[in-house]
Amino acid sequence: MRMRHDTRHPSASPFRSFLACPAALLCGVLLCGNAAFAQQQASAIGRTLMQDAAVTQALDAVRRNEPAIIEEQIAICQIPAPPFKEAVRAAAYKKRFQELGLKNVRIDKEGNVLGERPGRAARPHLVFSAHLDTVFPEGTDVTVKRNGTVLAGPGISDDCRGLAVVIGVIRALNEAKIETPGTITFVGTVGEEGLGDLRGVKHLFNVELKDKVDRFVSVDGTGPPDVLHQAVGSRRYRVTFSGPGGHSYGAFGLANPSHALGRAIAQIADVRVPETPKTTFNVGRVGGGTSVNSIATDAWMEIDMRSVDANALKTLEGEVLSAIDRALADENARWSNRGKLTVEKKLVGDRPAGTVPRDAPISQAAGSTAQALGLPVTFTDGSQDPNYPISLGIPSIGISGGGQGNHAHSPDESFDTTDSWKGTQWALLVCLALAQP
Repeated sequence: MRMRHDTRHPSASPFRSFLACPAALLCGVLLCGNAAFAQQQASAIGRTLMQDAAVTQALDAVRRNEPAIIEEQIAICQIPAPPFKEAVRAAAYKKRFQELGLKNVRIDKEGNVLGERPGRAARPHLVFSAHLDTVFPEGTDVTVKRNGTVLAGPGISDDCRGLAVVIGVIRALNEAKIETPGTITFVGTVGEEGLGDLRGVKHLFNVELKDKVDRFVSVDGTGPPDVLHQAVGSRRYRVTFSGPGGHSYGAFGLANPSHALGRAIAQIADVRVPETPKTTFNVGRVGGGTSVNSIATDAWMEIDMRSVDANALKTLEGEVLSAIDRALADENARWSNRGKLTVEKKLVGDRPAGTVPRDAPISQAAGSTAQALGLPVTFTDGSQDPNYPISLGIPSIGISGGGQGNHAHSPDESFDTTDSWKGTQWALLVCLALAQP
């Protein structure tokens, strides 16, 4: 790592041994998880970074700037970003990227905000991101209230914290005048939550930055250093039973979509899943019908199925879909003399499962940087933007953003800013580590 004005010969740099790997090891240093040399270098990168004066200046800038970053977090959070309607927040985030001097700042066709910070070379290319959207519907009061060190407001932790940390990292890099060896693209993604189905990050890797990304990091979540390296896959369905419907008294005897829905939910509730690998299911929403005295013409539910193991998820999906088919057959058989129901099983969410090994260089680098700051690190699982690039074989992790969040995805969501600067410092070191060749 060198400051732009640094005139030392490269051999004098404390990063010489890490940066001067032969071209054959370009993949081996941080892209592939099987090279012992790569693991050794990655596990030491935190200590190496801390030896550089420019990095020390950047870390000092993070702590000094954290009050301003908290204000950024509040300002971002008070711009509504309901599912599929992130455009207003995206426009504000784009403006912030421009003010910070990023290059080629743009909003892509899916709605992601991108800004580039060129390094001394185009590769390795790191994407460092957070997500713009929240789970809260249009019309939600997103005013942030402050009580001492605690901020309260929908989305203040998830993921306004991540968005603010990204800004904090850029600002610290600028103030310390750090020029990274590789190029970093900072991104605010859309569609991470709920039925957004990772549409933003899928667009990044399928279209906008296809075949151009070497590593990916998402800042999502709060608390001490957590490294999300196991991607919890999910399959989500909207299931709709349909029939002729009619008067609850006069047309009694018709097959009833609401009753079929109830049969299906009861059978799904009886599905057995393994504890290891952790595999779960949930009927999250139900609806349908016209009135209390009408046989519904349709009744629907939304189902979420998850597992860290792709095979376990596939097995669960098969059992749930079979339960739905049995419910349809049972309801039609019960009222075989009048009317027939149909069912539509529409896939509305597909997040792939996958794992980045604990000993993979990207995981080692994340752990090393936390340890260099004297912070305990935990390796965990979850369902976030990294799911998709992990499924493509691209080294990817999620990291927490410091502070302490509570009641995520609820109107009472809060964020305690105590020592939150530690999370921003860690994010900075992770970003620097992964911009090395």
